[in-house]
Amino acid sequence: MNFHILTLFPEMVMGGLSTSITGRAMEKGIISVEAVNIRDYSKDKHRHVDDAPYGGGAGMVMQPEPICDAYEDLCARTGRRPRVIYMTPQGRVFTQQIAEELAREEELVFLCGHYEGIDERALELVATDYLSIGDYVLTGGELPAMVMIDCISRLVPGVLNNEVSAEVESFHDNLLEYPQYTRPEVFNGLAVPEVLLSGHHKNIEKWRREQSIRRTLERRPDLLKGANLSKKEQKYLEELIREQETGENEPDSH
Repeated sequence: MNFHILTLFPEMVMGGLSTSITGRAMEKGIISVEAVNIRDYSKDKHRHVDDAPYGGGAGMVMQPEPICDAYEDLCARTGRRPRVIYMTPQGRVFTQQIAEELAREEELVFLCGHYEGIDERALELVATDYLSIGDYVLTGGELPAMVMIDCISRLVPGVLNNEVSAEVESFHDNLLEYPQYTRPEVFNGLAVPEVLLSGHHKNIEKWRREQSIRRTLERRPDLLKGANLSKKEQKYLEELIREQETGENEPDSH
């Protein structure tokens, strides 16, 4: 999978994405990440890419021509017109489901805005998706682009050493991930749950699933509306909700 980032700060995105899992995936050729410097397409001798907004107002606005030229050059090099994701608080909030959809693309372009934003004409001409990582304002689109690329990359076959990892992490089936434990068996008086030491894989799987349901109810109950639960799991959830409402003991999970 090929990621292209249109940015004013190529060293920022490449420095972050060239490490850890994404960095190893790049080294293996499983994914490629290219940072395209929008300033390289400025026709100004000082490489300016912004100007004052028409109608007045604070700040500067990124000009449309360098952005459109950068995108058209990319299309000419790749022989395609890939989707262009513009990071903005005005967009849909990025989710695991959106990541799964984008992971099916062969080429993705991330357009990083700066200053007071981008001339609307550039967005009309090249942007296909408007996405946000949350209801707050950042200095530019580089950090959101890195977040999205990291998330999407994990879904590309071969990026994770353990292919099961991407399937059982938080938000799989709209549930949060279950608690994880490793050595030592007892730490500061806190012991690893006995079921995880039993070697009984069916019981362990059942315990983990129920812990995911419990944790989602406690921390992100809004996700449960879209959770994919069996009849037994739905019954377990209903027992947990009754426990919450009445203060009764935890339902038996064994």
